Amino acid sequence: MKKLIALGLLLSSLFTHSQINGEGELGAWYMYFGTNKLSEKWSLHTEAQFRYFETTDNFNQLLLRTGANYHINQDAIATLGYGFIETDGSFLNLPGETNSKEHRIFEQFILKNKVWELLFEHRYRLEQRFLEFANNTTDTQHRARYRLQVTLPLTNTFFLNFYDELFINLQDDLFGQNRLYGALGVHVTENSSVQIGYLRNQFTNAVYDRLQIGIFYNPDLSGLFKKKSKS
Repeated sequence: MKKLIALGLLLSSLFTHSQINGEGELGAWYMYFGTNKLSEKWSLHTEAQFRYFETTDNFNQLLLRTGANYHINQDAIATLGYGFIETDGSFLNLPGETNSKEHRIFEQFILKNKVWELLFEHRYRLEQRFLEFANNTTDTQHRARYRLQVTLPLTNTFFLNFYDELFINLQDDLFGQNRLYGALGVHVTENSSVQIGYLRNQFTNAVYDRLQIGIFYNPDLSGLFKKKSKS
């Protein structure tokens, strides 16, 4: 009987915790990514993400990111970038709450290779995070990330995309989070695509399920700069 009571208390505690932090809800990330070609060697990364605790409601996070890409060759890209992140860390609507803000600098290196029809992408990223919390305190944190992404073309139009990304804290607890993702993608035009997928985002003490809808648009802007230089 004591064991049954203890088990009941444990399950009740887990249920209450999931209700408070929104762990049991299906959330959503709506995303835009762009690689804007400026020249043979340079491109501009643009990105905006709108993240919600629930599929269409309950704001969680706004992420805006940009960066300068240097294309060493077609299979190797180095990036230096900046991101702004605003976060509501509470699933509950608390009166008078203030969102935290983050200014982030990141350095990134991408390597690509192909095996059979599988397209592999290895992304290595270092981040310097300058955080501003609601109680007017600040903190500086450092983090390393590694993402292995695999893309499988199904037809000229449809493809599958998978990745697993590990976050490593460079202070305090080593494990930060792990993201496991799978999606169906559609090439809309030669330089644009859409992906609809599922993300399992695991932290030390919580796991979140997220629907993801991503729009990818990669225009070639190099012609604009050539015209300006001629004029």
